[in-house]
Amino acid sequence: MQFVSSNGLTLHYQLIGAPEGKPVLVFANSLGTDLRIWRDVILRLVGDFAIVTYDMRGHGLSDIGTAPYSIDDHTADLAGLLDYLEVRNAVICGLSVGGLVAQGLYAARPDLVRALILCDTAHKIGSAEMWVARIAALEQGGIEAIADGVLEKWFTPPFHKQRRDELAGYRNMLTRQAIGGYIGTCAALRDADFTIEASRIAVPTICIVGDQDGSTPPEVVLSLAKLIPRSRYEVIKDAGHIPCVEQPEALTAVIRAFIDEFQLGEKA
Repeated sequence: MQFVSSNGLTLHYQLIGAPEGKPVLVFANSLGTDLRIWRDVILRLVGDFAIVTYDMRGHGLSDIGTAPYSIDDHTADLAGLLDYLEVRNAVICGLSVGGLVAQGLYAARPDLVRALILCDTAHKIGSAEMWVARIAALEQGGIEAIADGVLEKWFTPPFHKQRRDELAGYRNMLTRQAIGGYIGTCAALRDADFTIEASRIAVPTICIVGDQDGSTPPEVVLSLAKLIPRSRYEVIKDAGHIPCVEQPEALTAVIRAFIDEFQLGEKA
């Protein structure tokens, strides 16, 4: 396991190297998960790219820090990690809140970003009232109290019926996250709004969404794509909010096609 001090706290990360001259792909996780959600995508990309993935603050093995957080806290954490690794001009792939972190990273540190892959995310996710209600439910009953509803949005009905062992494992991942980190990130999501910043993105960008995403539905992700000049938009069939788990082969194919289209397969 690999750890680093970044922005005043310890982050858990993984760096998987590649032959000289290959570009760097960075993966940022979603609320209530950790870097393990990217495993089946990374396995299909390793060797062709250097890979960086990490647990954002309050998740996985990273420090909780001081909650509540802002999206700028999460962005500074990732910037600090990439500075430590001496990474520049990376392709940043973020899921849900990870997609907001990716947008924030471009706004704050464009030198770190060569392209953006924004999965199941938006320029603003949900309403302030929704996040206030979520935080209240968490404070009253913990993550267990909201777990079933969250999992319904994460995965499609066939996943729930046919992949019960995996569903149980991802439920464990969700409910075992630190409550302080989960609530802290809910606060960051409540306040984050990149509506203006999205229109200023000037690097190659693709917005991707599962066709049955219950958290950021296709029309929400499409609205983000329409804000970003010359961005691409792609829908993954038979997937909910976490297509890297449910349809990793299809998601990897979309990522590779995007990289090929913009000739991102060699180091800048």
